[in-house]
Amino acid sequence: MRILVTGASPGIGGTTCRMLAERALGRGEVPCIAACEIRRTPEVEALAAELGDAGARVIVLAGDLADPSVPARLVADAVDQFGGLDAVVSNAGITAPSPINDLDVAQWDRLMAVNTRATLLLAQAAWPALRDSEGALVAIASMSGMGAHPGMGAYSPSKAALISLCQVLAQEWAGDHINVNTVSPGMIRTPLTWQVYENNRIARDRAALVPWGRVGEPEDIARVICFLLSPDAEYVTGQNILTDGGFVDSLYSHIPGRPTREV
Repeated sequence: MRILVTGASPGIGGTTCRMLAERALGRGEVPCIAACEIRRTPEVEALAAELGDAGARVIVLAGDLADPSVPARLVADAVDQFGGLDAVVSNAGITAPSPINDLDVAQWDRLMAVNTRATLLLAQAAWPALRDSEGALVAIASMSGMGAHPGMGAYSPSKAALISLCQVLAQEWAGDHINVNTVSPGMIRTPLTWQVYENNRIARDRAALVPWGRVGEPEDIARVICFLLSPDAEYVTGQNILTDGGFVDSLYSHIPGRPTREV
């Protein structure tokens, strides 16, 4: 199993690396993971050391995905080190809250570059290796890409475009037996959102909105990614899997005065 994961910091990316490694080691395989971050942080170095001690082969790669030359370099380095690739997990993403009226072009372009274009460039660079291995690509979108998220600037458009991009890739790559899917997390407790959930009232109020009764954890998303990269998902492609504990579909349950029985 040879996998490249972007955004491999603590949170969804790091948890996915850890879960993929644990499952591969449990099968008696030696996982090869390229853990990619914008820079070589202590957190990603610690993850690599942890997984290396467990028996995985991990390389740390760094680069700003807003730079159009970086995705191809990351893929080339991983292919060179591992002799190929079986999967790409395009997880890196950024936010920049702003009313659309106040959004400047540079802010729009950076979000589109990291959240959408980077996956395109990773895909183009990885296609020969994924074709050879009949592998898979999973990109992390968002529930915000499935509907308007006011005040979040270019975030919703960038994630909506990412979902559409991966659906097109899935169609074009199906003949090569390369699976392409997206996962759209709902409200997830990660190091990037810890300040929100540090407020106990906000944390309780958010959990109360989720039919499942809690805010999600990185493991909830990592399990879906692992499924999509497994042989069990061989016939699954072009799908966007919303992973939100039922939140997005719960709109009607919040309407005051709903009938509770047939009149």
